[in-house]
Amino acid sequence: MLLSGRTRDYDETMTNPDSHVTIHMAASLDGFIARRDGSVDWLETSDEFAGGDTMDPGFVEAFLKTIDCYVMGSRTYETALRFEAQGLGWAYGDTPTFVLTSRDLPRTRDTVEFHSGDLEQFVNEHLRLTFHTIWFVGGGLVATECLRLGLADEVCYSILPILIGDGIPFFEKRDRDIALHLAEVKAYKSGMVELRYQVRGDHGESRNAT
Repeated sequence: MLLSGRTRDYDETMTNPDSHVTIHMAASLDGFIARRDGSVDWLETSDEFAGGDTMDPGFVEAFLKTIDCYVMGSRTYETALRFEAQGLGWAYGDTPTFVLTSRDLPRTRDTVEFHSGDLEQFVNEHLRLTFHTIWFVGGGLVATECLRLGLADEVCYSILPILIGDGIPFFEKRDRDIALHLAEVKAYKSGMVELRYQVRGDHGESRNAT
C-alpha cells in the first residue's frame, strides 16, 4: 500500500469546500478492528441495551445512499471479498469504492478502482473535486495516515460491547496529538455505542462543522 505524502497546510482552493471526509470503523471496546488474522467474527455480539435506539433498516438504507464513495486499504477490501464469497453480499452496494494498494488484487465489479501513490493528492485533487461525502472505512494504517495528513473532517467510532484482547488497532502509532470535538453520541439496543467527533483545526475550530 502506497500512502506517501507530506503534511502541509490545508488549502481550500485545491478542493471542493463542500466535500466532507469521514473516517468510520467499528471496533471492540479495547480498540481493535479485527483479530490478528483479519477475522471479525466478534462483530456479532449478544448484548442488549433496553434504553438504546433501534437501528431501523430503512433508515440505514437511506443513510448509506448519502455516501458518495468509499476508500479502504487492501486488507479491508479482502475482508469484504471474503464476506461476499460466503454469501453475505457486497457491503458497499453500487457506490464507487477506491482501494489503496500496490498489490495485484481481484476486481470483481466495475465500481471498484485501485489507487497507489500520494494519498493527499488523491483525496484533495481527485476525490474532493468529484464527490461530496467521502468515507474512509479501514484499516488502521489508512485511518492514521488520513489524520496525519489533515484530510479528515470527522471520525465516527462504533464501539462494540466486547473485549478481544489483541488484534489490529483502530489507529496505528501517530507522531502528534490530534484534537477532536465530540459532536454526537448514540447508544443502540445491540449495545453498540457510536461516537462522532469533528477533527479540530490548528486554531481549535472544527474543520468542517455540520
